Amino acid sequence: MEKYDIAVIGGGPAGITLAKMLGSRSRMAVIRPEDHSMIYCAMPYAIEGLIEEGKTLKKDSLVTDAGAELIRRSVTGVDFDGKVVTLSDSSQITYDKLVIATGATPFIPPIPGSDLDGVTGFKTRADLDMINGLIDSGLSRTVVVGAGAIGIELALAVKARGVEVDLVDMEESVLPNLLDRDMSEPLYAELVRAGISIHLGAKVTELRGESSVEQVVLDNGHVIHFDSGDGCAEDQSGNPVSLIVFTTGMKPVVSLVEESEMQVGRDGIIVNEKMETSIPDVFAVGDCVQFKSGITGENVSGKLATNAVPMAKIIGFNMMGQDRAYPGFFNGAATKVGQYFTGGTGYSERAAQRAGIETVCGHSEVMTQFPIMPEAKKMHIKLIAERDSHRLIGGQIVSGEPVTGRIDLLTFAIQNRATVEELTGLSYSAQPYQSFYPAANGIVLAAEDIIKKEGYKEVS
Repeated sequence: MEKYDIAVIGGGPAGITLAKMLGSRSRMAVIRPEDHSMIYCAMPYAIEGLIEEGKTLKKDSLVTDAGAELIRRSVTGVDFDGKVVTLSDSSQITYDKLVIATGATPFIPPIPGSDLDGVTGFKTRADLDMINGLIDSGLSRTVVVGAGAIGIELALAVKARGVEVDLVDMEESVLPNLLDRDMSEPLYAELVRAGISIHLGAKVTELRGESSVEQVVLDNGHVIHFDSGDGCAEDQSGNPVSLIVFTTGMKPVVSLVEESEMQVGRDGIIVNEKMETSIPDVFAVGDCVQFKSGITGENVSGKLATNAVPMAKIIGFNMMGQDRAYPGFFNGAATKVGQYFTGGTGYSERAAQRAGIETVCGHSEVMTQFPIMPEAKKMHIKLIAERDSHRLIGGQIVSGEPVTGRIDLLTFAIQNRATVEELTGLSYSAQPYQSFYPAANGIVLAAEDIIKKEGYKEVS
């Protein structure tokens, strides 16, 4: 029986990060059931044809060149007392330290018809191949459920392939977990211009059909039809070809620990700030864990690769002798909708209100370059602060140019509990091709807008 200092169950971003940090320092195994680890966020662009499908696959050498051993098998059981992992071929390995990084899987609601052909999530290579195969076979209509970043990116990609697309979301605006409605309106208009039919404030309650979906029923009474009368493609048997993709959320993969004494919450395995589970020498990271907001300390969802990586680094640094603690989720994220680049971090105004936080918001609109430059584009910034303390708790940007650098700056400010007064003193750079005029930085202007609204009052 092979023995490892560290065994990681899962070969995604967290597993690869740990391999890079610890693979040359210890005997380490990364156990991955999939043939390849995928760059999930690149999948829509492979469907659109902007990149080759093979470029969404990460190289195994990311693990093996780092000195870790890659085991291509699934795990069927773990004996936490004996520190034994059983693999799908009945072989076993032992470990000193175990990291569970099993990720999450798309949530498909248990509504009537959810088991029909053509109903899928969007996370795996099998999902990617199925969608491409249906489009190549003449698919002419699809329904994407969930108007978050992945849902919108997928809807635009499928539309670019000549397929009619209906986008459904139960919220009243697009990108509801990233942006407030006042910020998302230009993106809604962009989706309409792209020819996507949008159904907001609507919930899918039923999928009707024999073997595949013929009708998608919404709770507002509207029915989306997949039938020959709509001109939809038919397979060789004459049945309508349909595709319904749910991008409404993820559920943690925790089946390996459900029968153990490990503490598991509604959103995943419960860990502390060092990523330790309730079982000694067992850690968990990434989409399979439940953790707290770095702003309020309350449990929030944080199923992003950009959370999984720093969580894994907490384990890596601590195993190298440091004393690190994970501060919580801030959930900075970004996407692109047609001509717009957009991103958000921390709490939106609406999410803060739901959490019982009284807020004050500031806005600015500047150009991405000096306005005299020929390619200057508009950039709208919104900052959300806690009213009593003026502490920054959220930020959103919609721009004609990439926004991730500014979103990361705002996340850093939130992490460090910066106030809007401190943001007005931000020291910044300027250059005609890369910023607005030196006298007017967008983040500073939005912070000053909050102070003006508050009448320059003293804060607690």
